[in-house]
Amino acid sequence: MALAKITQVSGRGVYVPGSDIDTDRIIPARFMKCVTFDGLGEFAFYDVRFDKDGKSIGHPLDDPRFKGASVLLSGTNFGCGSSREHAPQALYRFGIRAVIAESFAEIFFGNCTTLGIPCAVANTADIKKIADAVAANPQIDIKVDVQNRQVVFGGQTIPVTIPATAHESLTSGKWDPIAELLENKDAVHARITALGFA
Repeated sequence: MALAKITQVSGRGVYVPGSDIDTDRIIPARFMKCVTFDGLGEFAFYDVRFDKDGKSIGHPLDDPRFKGASVLLSGTNFGCGSSREHAPQALYRFGIRAVIAESFAEIFFGNCTTLGIPCAVANTADIKKIADAVAANPQIDIKVDVQNRQVVFGGQTIPVTIPATAHESLTSGKWDPIAELLENKDAVHARITALGFA
């Protein structure tokens, strides 16, 4: 079965300010002792969301105004640090379906793309425009228009950058290479057999 073509993602937003937010902050290593990625969402940003007793310390993700937000906004070099796939998996399972930031770490960007999470790059001023709109009205709809490389919100439109390879894979429904391989397993097996390796 073909994957869905991701041409746009719409939802409410949440702004998580800061630069160089690394994968260890997104999902602390001690929560990576799992067989599957299921359940990782509750541990997203855990160490900056909760104190040592597990009580909320007021992180934006726990602010009732932004509950259910699916578009995350942030600063530069988002997802830097180790290449752990658990970081985008935790965001996905928390409910994040798109990220808009000033820049992304390359491996994190790739891991998001293979999960079908568009990562869009916007400049500092435009991130602030979106964040200000979200702060003023947390219910505002943010549309990440992957197809046309733009973000639409509250009557405003800003351009974003989505690299050609990610843009093509998302909009054509070929964003998960493993799923694509499984979908074409008969053709792969036939080719292997024809080459004499089976």
